[in-house]
Amino acid sequence: MKLIGIVGTNSDRSTNRKLLQFIQTHFSDQAEIELCEIKDLPAFDEPEDQTPPITVKELSDKIILADGVIISTPEYDHTIPAALKSALEWLSYTTRPLIDKPVMVTGASLGSLGSSRAQAHLRQILDAPELKARLMPSAEFLLGHSQQAFDEKGDLIDQDKVNELEENFEEFLQFVKMTEQLLKNRSKKNTKPFSWEV
Repeated sequence: MKLIGIVGTNSDRSTNRKLLQFIQTHFSDQAEIELCEIKDLPAFDEPEDQTPPITVKELSDKIILADGVIISTPEYDHTIPAALKSALEWLSYTTRPLIDKPVMVTGASLGSLGSSRAQAHLRQILDAPELKARLMPSAEFLLGHSQQAFDEKGDLIDQDKVNELEENFEEFLQFVKMTEQLLKNRSKKNTKPFSWEV
């Protein structure tokens, strides 16, 4: 199975990047996971012809080719970072690669809540008509006090959190397969314009 992990911040010292790197390594025997950054994407600026910048197009192409997507977000002021919102706005306004794409949401934060409010907000955004991702229900992975959560090799220290992540990841792989079966006999994507675009 081929997945991509999107680092939901433009910070160079993000523990969400560390979390995705751990996921990439820990589950390498179950899936090929490519990490994608958003820090080089420009701020969203509504293009008249709906053509994305090359960096957005590259991310979009990777999403299209992947079986599923993992997004790991920090929490800034009770919500997701502006850089992640901007990236999603580019995707929703131009290529719309997340429509019907299975998505797993994770998050790490320096505080105790582990980005719970940001994850809830991200789920609402991903459910918007122009994004319309297939979100894995009833599962969230919250990593609090994330600066102290990893050892010097980048491994999660708390075995209970590792076990929780393993359960979530196994469920996500099943969710990807179930989504593929559900959409098997359906047309690939609704290419008709939305009512407000006509």
